[in-house]
Amino acid sequence: MTATEIVRAYYDAFNAQDMERFLALLTDDVVHDINQGERQVGKDAFAQFMDHMNRCYRERLTDMVVMASEDGRRAAAEFIVNGEYLATDEGLPEASGQTYRLPAGAFFEIRDGKVARVTNYYNLHDWIAQVGA
Repeated sequence: MTATEIVRAYYDAFNAQDMERFLALLTDDVVHDINQGERQVGKDAFAQFMDHMNRCYRERLTDMVVMASEDGRRAAAEFIVNGEYLATDEGLPEASGQTYRLPAGAFFEIRDGKVARVTNYYNLHDWIAQVGA
């Protein structure tokens, strides 16, 4: 698969909530840079992060645009996060099923046909304003 196909498959699995397929697209030593948060390393850490996220949020990504470098080692995606805040996340406003629509983006490093790094960006202040803090 090309870098663009890998990123599209990654987001297709995310939207389908197919965590087995989603995690299979990651290298074992994947680096995950969390928006305004820490850097986590490893597929197990990523799986735990996704368990937490899927408990607190229901999200579907739309309006996806994916770009890749000519050598296929790096890629980027821009999209809209359409979400529902299901359960209160620590340090954030109380959840009561609020919905949100948020522009976001991600940068990828691709290695051996898998995602080796993903760095996510969105405006946390915009999200907080939308969920009513």
